[in-house]
Amino acid sequence: MSKAPASKSSAKSGRIFIGIGGWTFEPWRGVFYPEKLTQAKELQYAASKLTSIEINGTYYGSQKPESFRKWAREVPDGFVFSLKGPRFATNRRVLAEAGDSVKRFYDSGVLELGDRLGPVLWQFAPTKKFDEADFGKFLELLPRELEGTRLRHVVEVRHDSFCTPAFVALIRKFETPVVFAEHGKYPAIADVASDFVYARLQKGDDEIKTCYPPKQLDAWAKRFQLWAEGGEPDDLPRVDDTKLKKTPRDVFAYVIHEGKIRAPHGAMELIARVS
Repeated sequence: MSKAPASKSSAKSGRIFIGIGGWTFEPWRGVFYPEKLTQAKELQYAASKLTSIEINGTYYGSQKPESFRKWAREVPDGFVFSLKGPRFATNRRVLAEAGDSVKRFYDSGVLELGDRLGPVLWQFAPTKKFDEADFGKFLELLPRELEGTRLRHVVEVRHDSFCTPAFVALIRKFETPVVFAEHGKYPAIADVASDFVYARLQKGDDEIKTCYPPKQLDAWAKRFQLWAEGGEPDDLPRVDDTKLKKTPRDVFAYVIHEGKIRAPHGAMELIARVS
């Protein structure tokens, strides 16, 4: 198996993982994937060019343990998957009642990914408003360790009511970061809350071969490196003026936009800039 691109790491810097959403997308064939590559080898190929992939299928339904094992086998050492938590947990009126859905998700075989398991992304509907007590109950439900495996969680909120210091204080209490979403409609919250940062870049342009213009790629690469070194970019919006202590942080960044044809190229450009 070909080796994955290295994710940058040092004693003074966390690791930087960069990738895309999923790996099965017909328009990538002949653009990202070689013309005659069989579909069965697409994950292996993608993992040789990227350092992470965000799996969306887990949002819609349970996967089988053998699927997780197969995916883990097909990617090289150092590669990680992030997984979307199930919509059954997040798309509900009372989040405090999500415990069974969260348990079923982890019982489905998630841990079969082994050291390829990265953060789990819990995505909330754009209509979901911030309720401090109920959201706090949801964060309490998320397991922090299972069978000796440390688990990481990140939340993606998409309603402006979350742009309040009370929300930032809550996610810092539970050391559960919020996605920094580069999006035309959803709130952008760059407040750091834990030992890792998670960004979703959603303004790519399929008319540009590299997905983003070089200057924007350069700017994002610098932000990733600053986050990894424990800093916080001054050019991204924060809700709370309080900064956390500077400490190395892992960074997970995904190039995901509506057309997504050029997303893999954008991710590869960013990997080259931080390597």
